[in-house]
Amino acid sequence: MDLHAPLGQGRKDKSRGKARLRVSTVSSAFAVLALFGLSAWTALSPVALRNEPPIGLTPTPPQASEIAESETDRNPKDGPAGIATSGPNDGAVIRRTTTADGNVVTTFSPNARKGPVVIGSSPTQDPRLAGQPNEELIEMTDAGGLPTVSASGLRPVDFYARPWSGARGTRIAIVIGGIGLSQTGSQKAIRDLPEDITLAFAATGNSLQRWMQEARRKGHEIVLQVPMEPFDYPAMDPGRGTLLAEKAATSNLANLHQAMAQITNYTGIMNYMGARFLADDKAMDPVMRDIGERGLMFLDDGSTARSLSGDFAKAIGIPHAYADVMIDAQVDRRAILAKLDELERIARRNGQAVGVGAAFDETISAVSEWRDEAVARGIEFVGVSALANENRP
Repeated sequence: MDLHAPLGQGRKDKSRGKARLRVSTVSSAFAVLALFGLSAWTALSPVALRNEPPIGLTPTPPQASEIAESETDRNPKDGPAGIATSGPNDGAVIRRTTTADGNVVTTFSPNARKGPVVIGSSPTQDPRLAGQPNEELIEMTDAGGLPTVSASGLRPVDFYARPWSGARGTRIAIVIGGIGLSQTGSQKAIRDLPEDITLAFAATGNSLQRWMQEARRKGHEIVLQVPMEPFDYPAMDPGRGTLLAEKAATSNLANLHQAMAQITNYTGIMNYMGARFLADDKAMDPVMRDIGERGLMFLDDGSTARSLSGDFAKAIGIPHAYADVMIDAQVDRRAILAKLDELERIARRNGQAVGVGAAFDETISAVSEWRDEAVARGIEFVGVSALANENRP
């Protein structure tokens, strides 16, 4: 230490060192902040730095700066101004717009439903015209008017289906057959059964056109019962025009078409008897193909475990339903009510069930009473087409 140096000279300036330290610390802090800011700007920047376009999940009106999607880029099914829906019962409106910087913005908003939901998205028949056929769904042939798929792809199974809520609660379809075989039985069934009970018309019955119009105007969905060969045929004869396992395909198709032409406005074909025919693959193949090509469903009454109808429906790709319970194998009120309770247990276990019966007085009375009680327990009754499995490939 130099004792002769002037006061303050020759010493290290500690204050300058501290100042330099503070400058260094502040610079580092600014660098960190700048790096953080760059990262945030990169993540939030509207410039398309990522491959996935932003999707708005809430309805957002397009800004004035947004440019509507061009007609060449839109899907042909899209509506005007980029609104894409496939039917009046769709659950959402999808709007796609292109912003000035090139991003495609997709927004989803609820679509107001214009009526009850039905299986599929095709339009259903106006109830005021329920007794009249849709001419687009009829093919004129030598046998008469047969059901067909329209030029736009509309199927009878969709158009003539009874609307339902669309809820996924417990659902039951009850099908009462033999309409047309007895005038008093047909009249009682149409008059007394609730409109959500499906009616099956016997192709061999009488005054079918009249009964069809009355049933449809009341709101019933209907199917057509076609006679098919049982194992003990001809001792047990389903009636004229029965489809036979040993007959040629041309003969069976001719009888099928003769039956189909009896009425219109039905959603599908149901077997009347037919344990032997349903178990014969060669006989079933052309018949099931024709039913599918005409846009119909097939309802199996469940009377034989050997039926191949479900296998063919899956292979060909047509709607198919299978009855879980025959409710009036015993034509006794108490026995029928017991079977209906069994049907409800199946429906609560599986979510849905199909019961079939005939237009006996006892059946009509029991079903009418039990149905009202079941509705009070939370069961929804639907047309049978609502429970058909869609086996489209």
